[in-house]
Amino acid sequence: MTNKTTITTIPLFPLGATLFPGGVLFLKIFEVRYLEMIKTCVRDALPFGVVSLEQGSEINLPEQKVSLAKIGTLAKIVHYESIQPNLLMIRCVGGERFTTQHCEKQKNGIWMADIEMMAQDKSIVIPEDLRNSALILTQVINSIEKQGIGEDQAPITKPFLLNDCGWVANRWSELLPLTPGQKGHLLGIENPRIRLDLICDFLEELRIAKNSD
Repeated sequence: MTNKTTITTIPLFPLGATLFPGGVLFLKIFEVRYLEMIKTCVRDALPFGVVSLEQGSEINLPEQKVSLAKIGTLAKIVHYESIQPNLLMIRCVGGERFTTQHCEKQKNGIWMADIEMMAQDKSIVIPEDLRNSALILTQVINSIEKQGIGEDQAPITKPFLLNDCGWVANRWSELLPLTPGQKGHLLGIENPRIRLDLICDFLEELRIAKNSD
Protein backbone atom coordinates (compact mmCIF):
# COMPACT_ATOMS: atom_id res chain seq x y z
CA MET A 1 0.00 0.00 0.00
CA THR A 2 1.26 3.47 -0.89
CA ASN A 3 2.22 5.56 2.13
CA LYS A 4 0.52 8.91 2.47
CA THR A 5 2.79 11.93 2.56
CA THR A 6 1.98 15.30 4.06
CA ILE A 7 2.94 18.43 2.12
CA THR A 8 2.52 21.74 3.88
CA THR A 9 1.52 25.20 2.70
CA ILE A 10 0.61 24.42 -0.88
CA PRO A 11 -1.26 27.24 -2.67
CA LEU A 12 -4.82 26.47 -3.72
CA PHE A 13 -6.81 27.62 -6.73
CA PRO A 14 -10.54 27.27 -5.94
CA LEU A 15 -12.68 26.70 -9.04
CA GLY A 16 -16.25 26.00 -10.00
CA ALA A 17 -14.87 23.02 -11.95
CA THR A 18 -13.30 19.75 -10.75
CA LEU A 19 -9.86 18.62 -11.93
CA PHE A 20 -9.20 14.87 -12.10
CA PRO A 21 -5.83 13.08 -12.32
CA GLY A 22 -4.71 13.07 -15.94
CA GLY A 23 -7.19 15.79 -16.84
CA VAL A 24 -6.49 19.00 -18.74
CA LEU A 25 -7.19 22.43 -17.28
CA PHE A 26 -6.97 25.71 -19.21
CA LEU A 27 -6.84 28.87 -17.11
CA LYS A 28 -6.80 32.57 -17.91
CA ILE A 29 -5.05 34.34 -15.05
CA PHE A 30 -5.70 38.03 -14.46
CA GLU A 31 -6.23 38.53 -10.73
CA VAL A 32 -3.15 39.96 -9.02
CA ARG A 33 -3.15 37.29 -6.31
CA TYR A 34 -3.04 34.47 -8.87
CA LEU A 35 -0.59 36.20 -11.22
CA GLU A 36 2.04 36.14 -8.51
CA MET A 37 1.15 32.62 -7.42
CA ILE A 38 1.44 31.20 -10.94
CA LYS A 39 4.69 33.04 -11.65
CA THR A 40 6.15 31.53 -8.49
CA CYS A 41 4.95 28.02 -9.43
CA VAL A 42 6.49 28.37 -12.91
CA ARG A 43 9.76 29.75 -11.56
CA ASP A 44 10.14 26.99 -8.97
CA ALA A 45 8.57 24.20 -11.08
CA LEU A 46 5.94 23.56 -8.42
CA PRO A 47 2.32 22.44 -8.73
CA PHE A 48 -0.63 24.13 -7.10
CA GLY A 49 -3.79 22.57 -5.77
CA VAL A 50 -7.17 22.78 -7.47
CA VAL A 51 -10.18 22.44 -5.19
CA SER A 52 -13.84 22.86 -6.04
CA LEU A 53 -15.86 25.68 -4.57
CA GLU A 54 -18.78 24.44 -2.50
CA GLN A 55 -19.79 28.02 -1.74
CA GLY A 56 -18.59 31.37 -3.04
CA SER A 57 -17.20 32.77 -6.27
CA GLU A 58 -13.96 32.27 -8.17
CA ILE A 59 -13.52 36.06 -8.10
CA ASN A 60 -12.35 37.55 -4.81
CA LEU A 61 -15.37 39.46 -3.48
CA PRO A 62 -15.40 41.36 -0.17
CA GLU A 63 -17.22 39.66 2.72
CA GLN A 64 -18.31 36.67 0.66
CA LYS A 65 -18.53 33.30 2.38
CA VAL A 66 -16.30 30.69 0.78
CA SER A 67 -16.38 26.95 1.37
CA LEU A 68 -13.82 24.64 -0.26
CA ALA A 69 -14.03 20.94 -1.02
CA LYS A 70 -11.86 18.74 1.19
CA ILE A 71 -10.49 16.73 -1.75
CA GLY A 72 -8.50 18.31 -4.57
CA THR A 73 -5.96 17.54 -7.28
CA LEU A 74 -2.46 18.82 -7.91
CA ALA A 75 -2.20 20.89 -11.10
CA LYS A 76 1.09 20.72 -12.97
CA ILE A 77 1.70 23.63 -15.36
CA VAL A 78 2.75 22.31 -18.78
CA HIS A 79 2.36 25.53 -20.78
CA TYR A 80 2.66 29.14 -19.72
CA GLU A 81 2.16 32.21 -21.90
CA SER A 82 2.21 35.86 -20.95
CA ILE A 83 -0.36 37.55 -23.21
CA GLN A 84 -0.12 40.94 -21.50
CA PRO A 85 1.64 42.19 -18.36
CA ASN A 86 -1.47 41.30 -16.33
CA LEU A 87 -2.80 38.38 -18.33
CA LEU A 88 -1.43 34.84 -18.36
CA MET A 89 -2.69 31.78 -20.21
CA ILE A 90 -1.73 28.43 -18.73
CA ARG A 91 -2.45 24.79 -19.48
CA CYS A 92 -2.23 22.29 -16.64
CA VAL A 93 -2.46 18.53 -16.25
CA GLY A 94 -3.99 16.93 -13.19
CA GLY A 95 -1.61 15.05 -10.91
CA GLU A 96 -2.24 13.26 -7.63
CA ARG A 97 -5.31 13.75 -5.46
CA PHE A 98 -5.05 15.10 -1.93
CA THR A 99 -7.13 15.86 1.12
CA THR A 100 -6.83 19.22 2.84
CA GLN A 101 -5.97 19.07 6.53
CA HIS A 102 -5.98 22.80 7.20
CA CYS A 103 -6.81 25.80 4.98
CA GLU A 104 -6.22 29.45 5.62
CA LYS A 105 -6.74 32.50 3.45
CA GLN A 106 -3.72 34.80 3.42
CA LYS A 107 -3.79 38.60 3.40
CA ASN A 108 -2.96 38.57 -0.30
CA GLY A 109 -6.13 36.54 -0.99
CA ILE A 110 -4.41 33.21 -1.66
CA TRP A 111 -5.63 30.11 0.13
CA MET A 112 -2.83 27.99 1.58
CA ALA A 113 -3.33 24.45 2.84
CA ASP A 114 -1.61 21.55 4.53
CA ILE A 115 -2.48 18.52 2.45
CA GLU A 116 -2.22 14.76 2.69
CA MET A 117 -1.71 12.87 -0.55
CA MET A 118 -4.19 10.16 -1.46
CA ALA A 119 -3.07 6.85 -2.91
CA GLN A 120 -2.85 6.82 -6.69
CA ASP A 121 -5.31 4.65 -8.59
CA LYS A 122 -4.29 1.03 -9.07
CA SER A 123 -4.19 0.00 -12.70
CA ILE A 124 -7.27 -2.17 -13.26
CA VAL A 125 -8.18 -3.53 -16.68
CA ILE A 126 -11.73 -2.62 -17.68
CA PRO A 127 -13.98 -5.70 -17.36
CA GLU A 128 -16.18 -6.75 -20.26
CA ASP A 129 -19.41 -5.53 -18.69
CA LEU A 130 -18.04 -1.96 -18.54
CA ARG A 131 -16.33 -2.04 -21.94
CA ASN A 132 -18.88 0.24 -23.63
CA SER A 133 -17.61 3.20 -21.60
CA ALA A 134 -14.18 2.84 -23.21
CA LEU A 135 -15.54 2.19 -26.71
CA ILE A 136 -17.66 5.35 -26.69
CA LEU A 137 -14.83 7.40 -25.20
CA THR A 138 -12.64 6.18 -28.08
CA GLN A 139 -15.25 7.58 -30.48
CA VAL A 140 -15.14 10.92 -28.64
CA ILE A 141 -11.35 11.06 -28.92
CA ASN A 142 -11.48 10.14 -32.62
CA SER A 143 -14.02 12.90 -33.20
CA ILE A 144 -11.77 15.45 -31.50
CA GLU A 145 -8.83 14.38 -33.66
CA LYS A 146 -10.90 14.51 -36.86
CA GLN A 147 -11.83 18.10 -36.06
CA GLY A 148 -8.15 18.96 -36.25
CA ILE A 149 -7.96 20.12 -32.65
CA GLY A 150 -4.31 20.19 -31.65
CA GLU A 151 -3.03 18.49 -28.52
CA ASP A 152 -2.39 21.91 -26.99
CA GLN A 153 -6.13 22.68 -27.24
CA ALA A 154 -7.70 19.24 -26.81
CA PRO A 155 -9.73 18.50 -23.67
CA ILE A 156 -8.16 15.04 -23.43
CA THR A 157 -4.42 14.52 -23.51
CA LYS A 158 -2.19 11.52 -24.25
CA PRO A 159 -1.43 8.86 -23.23
CA PHE A 160 -4.89 7.45 -23.90
CA LEU A 161 -5.26 4.65 -21.33
CA LEU A 162 -8.46 3.27 -22.79
CA ASN A 163 -8.14 -0.10 -21.05
CA ASP A 164 -7.74 1.38 -17.57
CA CYS A 165 -10.72 1.80 -15.22
CA GLY A 166 -9.44 4.90 -13.45
CA TRP A 167 -8.37 6.80 -16.56
CA VAL A 168 -11.62 6.16 -18.44
CA ALA A 169 -13.72 6.99 -15.37
CA ASN A 170 -11.82 10.25 -14.87
CA ARG A 171 -12.27 11.38 -18.45
CA TRP A 172 -16.01 10.72 -18.35
CA SER A 173 -16.20 12.51 -14.99
CA GLU A 174 -14.88 15.60 -16.76
CA LEU A 175 -17.00 15.27 -19.90
CA LEU A 176 -20.42 14.41 -18.50
CA PRO A 177 -22.86 17.15 -17.36
CA LEU A 178 -22.66 16.17 -13.69
CA THR A 179 -23.28 18.39 -10.69
CA PRO A 180 -20.31 19.68 -8.65
CA GLY A 181 -21.41 17.35 -5.85
CA GLN A 182 -21.41 14.33 -8.16
CA LYS A 183 -17.98 15.21 -9.55
CA GLY A 184 -16.61 15.71 -6.04
CA HIS A 185 -17.99 12.33 -4.98
CA LEU A 186 -16.37 10.61 -7.95
CA LEU A 187 -13.05 12.30 -7.25
CA GLY A 188 -13.05 10.95 -3.71
CA ILE A 189 -13.69 7.30 -4.63
CA GLU A 190 -10.46 5.41 -4.08
CA ASN A 191 -11.43 2.26 -5.99
CA PRO A 192 -11.29 3.04 -9.75
CA ARG A 193 -13.51 0.06 -10.64
CA ILE A 194 -16.27 1.41 -8.40
CA ARG A 195 -15.81 4.89 -9.93
CA LEU A 196 -16.23 3.44 -13.42
CA ASP A 197 -19.31 1.48 -12.28
CA LEU A 198 -20.93 4.75 -11.27
CA ILE A 199 -19.89 6.42 -14.53
CA CYS A 200 -21.56 3.63 -16.49
CA ASP A 201 -24.74 4.22 -14.50
CA PHE A 202 -24.59 7.90 -15.47
CA LEU A 203 -23.97 6.99 -19.12
CA GLU A 204 -27.01 4.72 -19.07
CA GLU A 205 -29.19 7.36 -17.38
CA LEU A 206 -28.14 9.88 -20.04
CA ARG A 207 -28.80 7.28 -22.74
CA ILE A 208 -25.23 7.48 -23.95
CA ALA A 209 -24.56 3.82 -23.31
CA LYS A 210 -26.00 0.72 -21.73
CA ASN A 211 -24.11 -1.62 -19.45
CA SER A 212 -23.65 -5.05 -20.95
CA ASP A 213 -25.19 -7.99 -19.11
